[in-house]
Amino acid sequence: MAVMLDTATMTPADRYDAFRTGLLEASGSTRVELETPPSGVWGRMSLWSFGTCRVFTAESTGQTMVRDARAARGASPEAVAVAVHGLGQGRHRTAQGDRVVRTGDLMVVDVTRPFDFAWSGPGASTSLQVPIAELGLPVAAVQQAADRLEASPLYGLVSRHLVELTRNAEKLSASSAAAPIGESSTHLVRALLSGAVEDGTQDREVLEQTLLAQVLEHVRQHLRDPDLSPDSVARALSVSRRQLFRVCTLAEISLEQHIISRRLEGARAELRTPAGRSRTIAAVAAGWGFKDPTHFARRFRAAYGLRPQEWRRLAVEEPLVVSPKTGDRPTR
Repeated sequence: MAVMLDTATMTPADRYDAFRTGLLEASGSTRVELETPPSGVWGRMSLWSFGTCRVFTAESTGQTMVRDARAARGASPEAVAVAVHGLGQGRHRTAQGDRVVRTGDLMVVDVTRPFDFAWSGPGASTSLQVPIAELGLPVAAVQQAADRLEASPLYGLVSRHLVELTRNAEKLSASSAAAPIGESSTHLVRALLSGAVEDGTQDREVLEQTLLAQVLEHVRQHLRDPDLSPDSVARALSVSRRQLFRVCTLAEISLEQHIISRRLEGARAELRTPAGRSRTIAAVAAGWGFKDPTHFARRFRAAYGLRPQEWRRLAVEEPLVVSPKTGDRPTR
Protein backbone atom coordinates (compact mmCIF):
# COMPACT_ATOMS: atom_id res chain seq x y z
CA MET A 1 0.00 0.00 0.00
CA ALA A 2 1.20 3.53 -0.69
CA VAL A 3 -1.09 6.54 -1.15
CA MET A 4 -4.21 6.16 0.98
CA LEU A 5 -5.85 9.45 0.13
CA ASP A 6 -4.94 12.30 -2.21
CA THR A 7 -7.20 15.32 -2.54
CA ALA A 8 -5.77 15.99 -5.99
CA THR A 9 -8.06 13.22 -7.25
CA MET A 10 -11.18 14.85 -5.73
CA THR A 11 -13.42 17.75 -6.55
CA PRO A 12 -12.68 20.86 -4.43
CA ALA A 13 -16.04 20.56 -2.66
CA ASP A 14 -15.19 17.06 -1.35
CA ARG A 15 -11.64 17.67 -0.17
CA TYR A 16 -12.24 19.13 3.30
CA ASP A 17 -14.56 16.40 4.57
CA ALA A 18 -12.61 13.55 2.97
CA PHE A 19 -9.23 14.59 4.33
CA ARG A 20 -10.64 15.47 7.75
CA THR A 21 -12.29 12.03 8.00
CA GLY A 22 -9.08 10.32 6.91
CA LEU A 23 -7.03 12.11 9.57
CA LEU A 24 -9.58 11.28 12.27
CA GLU A 25 -9.31 7.58 11.45
CA ALA A 26 -5.53 7.49 11.05
CA SER A 27 -4.32 9.76 13.86
CA GLY A 28 -6.31 8.71 16.92
CA SER A 29 -7.64 12.27 17.22
CA THR A 30 -11.12 13.05 18.46
CA ARG A 31 -11.29 16.36 16.60
CA VAL A 32 -9.63 17.57 13.41
CA GLU A 33 -9.79 21.05 11.90
CA LEU A 34 -8.26 22.14 8.59
CA GLU A 35 -7.24 25.58 7.44
CA THR A 36 -9.06 26.74 4.32
CA PRO A 37 -6.69 29.00 2.36
CA PRO A 38 -7.95 30.84 -0.76
CA SER A 39 -6.38 28.17 -2.96
CA GLY A 40 -8.38 25.49 -1.12
CA VAL A 41 -7.61 22.51 1.09
CA TRP A 42 -5.11 19.97 -0.16
CA GLY A 43 -3.62 16.91 1.47
CA ARG A 44 -2.20 13.45 0.95
CA MET A 45 -1.81 10.47 3.28
CA SER A 46 0.37 7.43 2.58
CA LEU A 47 1.00 4.17 4.40
CA TRP A 48 3.72 1.57 3.87
CA SER A 49 4.34 -1.74 5.66
CA PHE A 50 7.75 -2.95 6.84
CA GLY A 51 7.05 -6.34 8.33
CA THR A 52 4.97 -5.66 11.44
CA CYS A 53 5.86 -1.95 11.45
CA ARG A 54 4.11 0.73 9.41
CA VAL A 55 5.17 4.15 8.18
CA PHE A 56 2.41 6.75 7.89
CA THR A 57 2.86 10.18 6.29
CA ALA A 58 0.53 13.15 6.13
CA GLU A 59 1.19 16.35 4.20
CA SER A 60 -1.39 19.08 3.85
CA THR A 61 -2.44 22.66 4.34
CA GLY A 62 -2.67 23.78 7.97
CA GLN A 63 -4.34 21.39 10.39
CA THR A 64 -5.14 20.89 14.06
CA MET A 65 -5.54 17.44 15.64
CA VAL A 66 -6.92 17.13 19.17
CA ARG A 67 -7.40 14.10 21.41
CA ASP A 68 -9.57 14.78 24.43
CA ALA A 69 -9.17 13.47 27.97
CA ARG A 70 -12.21 11.19 27.80
CA ALA A 71 -10.89 9.26 24.79
CA ALA A 72 -7.40 9.11 26.28
CA ARG A 73 -8.60 7.60 29.57
CA GLY A 74 -10.06 4.56 27.84
CA ALA A 75 -7.19 4.00 25.43
CA SER A 76 -5.27 0.75 25.21
CA PRO A 77 -2.74 1.24 22.42
CA GLU A 78 -1.79 -1.61 20.12
CA ALA A 79 1.19 0.31 18.76
CA VAL A 80 3.61 3.05 19.70
CA ALA A 81 4.09 5.77 17.11
CA VAL A 82 7.22 7.92 16.93
CA ALA A 83 6.81 10.88 14.58
CA VAL A 84 9.35 13.11 12.87
CA HIS A 85 8.19 16.52 11.76
CA GLY A 86 8.83 17.43 8.16
CA LEU A 87 7.78 20.57 6.34
CA GLY A 88 6.84 23.68 8.30
CA GLN A 89 6.74 24.43 12.02
CA GLY A 90 4.29 22.75 14.36
CA ARG A 91 3.04 23.06 17.92
CA HIS A 92 2.64 20.06 20.21
CA ARG A 93 0.65 20.68 23.39
CA THR A 94 0.28 18.12 26.20
CA ALA A 95 -0.31 18.25 29.94
CA GLN A 96 3.47 18.61 30.31
CA GLY A 97 3.45 21.90 28.35
CA ASP A 98 3.74 23.43 24.88
CA ARG A 99 6.54 22.60 22.49
CA VAL A 100 7.48 24.12 19.14
CA VAL A 101 8.19 21.31 16.66
CA ARG A 102 10.57 22.00 13.80
CA THR A 103 11.81 19.98 10.85
CA GLY A 104 13.60 16.86 12.11
CA ASP A 105 12.15 17.00 15.63
CA LEU A 106 10.76 13.79 17.12
CA MET A 107 7.73 13.22 19.30
CA VAL A 108 5.76 10.25 20.60
CA VAL A 109 2.13 10.10 19.50
CA ASP A 110 0.60 8.97 22.79
CA VAL A 111 -3.10 8.10 22.52
CA THR A 112 -3.25 7.33 26.26
CA ARG A 113 -2.97 11.05 27.07
CA PRO A 114 -4.69 14.16 25.68
CA PHE A 115 -2.81 16.12 23.02
CA ASP A 116 -3.18 19.04 20.64
CA PHE A 117 -0.94 19.06 17.58
CA ALA A 118 -1.12 21.67 14.83
CA TRP A 119 0.70 23.46 12.05
CA SER A 120 -0.22 26.47 9.94
CA GLY A 121 0.37 26.64 6.22
CA PRO A 122 1.89 23.75 4.23
CA GLY A 123 3.26 21.06 6.53
CA ALA A 124 4.13 17.38 6.78
CA SER A 125 4.79 14.70 9.37
CA THR A 126 5.83 11.03 9.33
CA SER A 127 5.20 8.45 12.04
CA LEU A 128 6.67 5.00 12.51
CA GLN A 129 4.15 2.68 14.16
CA VAL A 130 5.62 -0.25 16.14
CA PRO A 131 3.41 -2.92 17.80
CA ILE A 132 3.69 -2.43 21.54
CA ALA A 133 3.88 -6.20 22.07
CA GLU A 134 7.10 -6.31 20.04
CA LEU A 135 8.49 -3.21 21.68
CA GLY A 136 8.61 -4.93 25.05
CA LEU A 137 8.16 -1.73 27.09
CA PRO A 138 5.31 -0.95 29.51
CA VAL A 139 3.01 1.96 28.64
CA ALA A 140 4.26 3.86 31.72
CA ALA A 141 7.83 3.71 30.39
CA VAL A 142 6.70 4.95 26.97
CA GLN A 143 4.89 7.86 28.62
CA GLN A 144 7.94 8.78 30.68
CA ALA A 145 10.16 8.62 27.61
CA ALA A 146 7.76 10.79 25.60
CA ASP A 147 8.22 13.64 28.08
CA ARG A 148 12.00 13.72 27.71
CA LEU A 149 12.67 12.21 24.30
CA GLU A 150 15.53 14.59 23.48
CA ALA A 151 17.52 13.10 26.38
CA SER A 152 17.90 9.82 24.49
CA PRO A 153 21.30 9.31 22.83
CA LEU A 154 19.49 7.92 19.79
CA TYR A 155 17.33 11.00 19.17
CA GLY A 156 19.27 12.23 16.13
CA LEU A 157 19.85 8.75 14.72
CA VAL A 158 16.15 7.87 14.80
CA SER A 159 15.21 11.20 13.23
CA ARG A 160 17.58 10.59 10.32
CA HIS A 161 16.39 7.00 10.02
CA LEU A 162 12.74 8.04 9.67
CA VAL A 163 13.55 10.76 7.15
CA GLU A 164 15.56 8.33 5.02
CA LEU A 165 12.97 5.59 5.38
CA THR A 166 10.19 7.91 4.22
CA ARG A 167 12.23 9.19 1.29
CA ASN A 168 12.68 5.63 -0.01
CA ALA A 169 9.53 4.04 1.41
CA GLU A 170 7.95 3.05 -1.89
CA LYS A 171 11.01 1.13 -3.07
CA LEU A 172 12.04 -0.34 0.28
CA SER A 173 8.58 -1.53 1.32
CA ALA A 174 8.31 -3.54 -1.90
CA SER A 175 11.73 -5.14 -1.50
CA SER A 176 12.91 -8.25 0.33
CA ALA A 177 14.53 -5.91 2.87
CA ALA A 178 11.16 -4.63 4.14
CA ALA A 179 10.79 -7.04 7.08
CA PRO A 180 14.45 -6.70 8.22
CA ILE A 181 14.10 -2.91 8.06
CA GLY A 182 11.01 -3.15 10.25
CA GLU A 183 12.90 -5.32 12.71
CA SER A 184 15.80 -2.86 12.82
CA SER A 185 13.35 0.01 13.25
CA THR A 186 11.77 -1.74 16.23
CA HIS A 187 15.21 -2.07 17.83
CA LEU A 188 15.86 1.63 17.21
CA VAL A 189 12.57 2.78 18.71
CA ARG A 190 13.04 0.53 21.75
CA ALA A 191 16.52 1.93 22.33
CA LEU A 192 15.30 5.51 21.72
CA LEU A 193 12.60 5.20 24.37
CA SER A 194 14.74 3.21 26.81
CA GLY A 195 17.47 5.83 26.54
CA ALA A 196 15.00 8.53 27.53
CA VAL A 197 13.57 6.69 30.55
CA GLU A 198 14.71 8.29 33.78
CA ASP A 199 15.54 5.18 35.77
CA GLY A 200 19.07 4.60 37.00
CA THR A 201 18.44 0.87 37.48
CA GLN A 202 18.13 0.48 33.73
CA ASP A 203 21.45 2.10 32.80
CA ARG A 204 23.20 -1.09 31.71
CA GLU A 205 20.22 -2.41 29.79
CA VAL A 206 19.70 0.96 28.09
CA LEU A 207 23.33 1.13 27.02
CA GLU A 208 23.14 -2.38 25.58
CA GLN A 209 19.90 -1.69 23.71
CA THR A 210 21.28 1.58 22.40
CA LEU A 211 24.50 -0.01 21.19
CA LEU A 212 22.65 -2.90 19.52
CA ALA A 213 20.37 -0.48 17.69
CA GLN A 214 23.38 1.54 16.55
CA VAL A 215 25.16 -1.62 15.36
CA LEU A 216 22.20 -2.83 13.30
CA GLU A 217 21.59 0.60 11.81
CA HIS A 218 25.28 1.07 10.96
CA VAL A 219 25.31 -2.32 9.23
CA ARG A 220 22.17 -1.45 7.26
CA GLN A 221 23.60 1.85 6.08
CA HIS A 222 27.00 0.38 5.11
CA LEU A 223 25.92 -3.02 3.82
CA ARG A 224 27.38 -2.42 0.35
CA ASP A 225 30.77 -1.41 1.73
CA PRO A 226 33.17 -4.30 1.04
CA ASP A 227 35.21 -3.35 4.11
CA LEU A 228 32.25 -3.66 6.48
CA SER A 229 33.23 -6.03 9.29
CA PRO A 230 32.95 -6.35 13.08
CA ASP A 231 36.22 -4.42 13.38
CA SER A 232 34.98 -1.55 11.19
CA VAL A 233 31.69 -1.43 13.12
CA ALA A 234 33.52 -1.30 16.45
CA ARG A 235 35.77 1.52 15.20
CA ALA A 236 32.84 3.51 13.80
CA LEU A 237 30.91 3.27 17.07
CA SER A 238 33.98 3.76 19.29
CA VAL A 239 33.53 0.52 21.21
CA SER A 240 35.77 -2.49 21.77
CA ARG A 241 35.31 -5.78 19.93
CA ARG A 242 34.47 -7.31 23.30
CA GLN A 243 31.62 -4.84 23.89
CA LEU A 244 30.39 -5.32 20.34
CA PHE A 245 30.28 -9.10 20.50
CA ARG A 246 28.76 -9.04 23.99
CA VAL A 247 25.66 -7.07 22.95
CA CYS A 248 25.29 -9.18 19.80
CA THR A 249 25.57 -12.41 21.80
CA LEU A 250 22.96 -11.21 24.29
CA ALA A 251 20.63 -10.56 21.36
CA GLU A 252 21.50 -13.98 19.90
CA ILE A 253 22.97 -12.36 16.79
CA SER A 254 26.13 -13.45 14.99
CA LEU A 255 27.32 -10.19 13.48
CA GLU A 256 29.31 -11.84 10.69
CA GLN A 257 26.34 -14.02 9.71
CA HIS A 258 23.96 -11.07 10.00
CA ILE A 259 26.06 -9.07 7.54
CA ILE A 260 26.34 -11.97 5.09
CA SER A 261 22.62 -12.80 5.32
CA ARG A 262 21.56 -9.22 4.67
CA ARG A 263 23.97 -8.95 1.74
CA LEU A 264 22.67 -12.18 0.25
CA GLU A 265 19.08 -10.95 0.60
CA GLY A 266 19.97 -7.73 -1.19
CA ALA A 267 21.82 -9.50 -4.00
CA ARG A 268 19.05 -12.07 -4.44
CA ALA A 269 16.43 -9.31 -4.75
CA GLU A 270 18.58 -7.37 -7.23
CA LEU A 271 19.10 -10.43 -9.44
CA ARG A 272 15.33 -10.45 -10.05
CA THR A 273 15.22 -6.85 -11.26
CA PRO A 274 15.72 -5.76 -14.89
CA ALA A 275 18.84 -3.85 -13.86
CA GLY A 276 20.21 -6.87 -11.99
CA ARG A 277 19.55 -9.18 -14.92
CA SER A 278 21.57 -6.90 -17.19
CA ARG A 279 24.65 -7.04 -14.94
CA THR A 280 27.10 -9.87 -14.43
CA ILE A 281 26.80 -12.02 -11.33
CA ALA A 282 30.23 -10.76 -10.24
CA ALA A 283 29.08 -7.13 -10.56
CA VAL A 284 25.96 -7.74 -8.49
CA ALA A 285 28.04 -9.56 -5.86
CA ALA A 286 30.57 -6.71 -5.71
CA GLY A 287 27.73 -4.20 -5.40
CA TRP A 288 26.64 -5.97 -2.23
CA GLY A 289 30.08 -6.04 -0.62
CA PHE A 290 31.31 -9.48 -1.73
CA LYS A 291 34.93 -9.21 -2.80
CA ASP A 292 35.16 -12.74 -4.19
CA PRO A 293 32.45 -13.85 -6.68
CA THR A 294 33.28 -17.52 -6.03
CA HIS A 295 32.72 -17.03 -2.30
CA PHE A 296 29.46 -15.23 -3.08
CA ALA A 297 28.24 -18.08 -5.31
CA ARG A 298 29.10 -20.66 -2.64
CA ARG A 299 27.29 -18.75 0.12
CA PHE A 300 24.32 -18.07 -2.16
CA ARG A 301 23.89 -21.76 -2.95
CA ALA A 302 24.26 -22.70 0.71
CA ALA A 303 21.53 -20.22 1.67
CA TYR A 304 19.05 -20.76 -1.17
CA GLY A 305 19.88 -24.13 -2.71
CA LEU A 306 20.60 -22.70 -6.15
CA ARG A 307 23.50 -21.00 -7.87
CA PRO A 308 22.95 -17.29 -8.59
CA GLN A 309 22.67 -18.01 -12.33
CA GLU A 310 20.00 -20.66 -11.71
CA TRP A 311 18.05 -18.37 -9.38
CA ARG A 312 18.08 -15.54 -11.92
CA ARG A 313 16.93 -17.80 -14.75
CA LEU A 314 14.18 -19.47 -12.75
CA ALA A 315 13.04 -16.20 -11.19
CA VAL A 316 12.42 -14.82 -14.68
CA GLU A 317 10.40 -17.90 -15.61
CA GLU A 318 8.50 -18.17 -12.31
CA PRO A 319 8.95 -14.86 -10.41
CA LEU A 320 8.40 -15.90 -6.81
CA VAL A 321 10.74 -16.55 -3.92
CA VAL A 322 12.84 -19.68 -3.52
CA SER A 323 12.66 -21.07 0.01
CA PRO A 324 16.00 -20.79 1.82
CA LYS A 325 17.82 -24.09 2.42
CA THR A 326 15.30 -26.17 0.45
CA GLY A 327 16.29 -25.47 -3.11
CA ASP A 328 12.62 -25.50 -4.15
CA ARG A 329 11.98 -24.12 -7.59
CA PRO A 330 9.89 -20.94 -7.66
CA THR A 331 6.21 -21.76 -7.81
CA ARG A 332 3.15 -19.73 -8.54
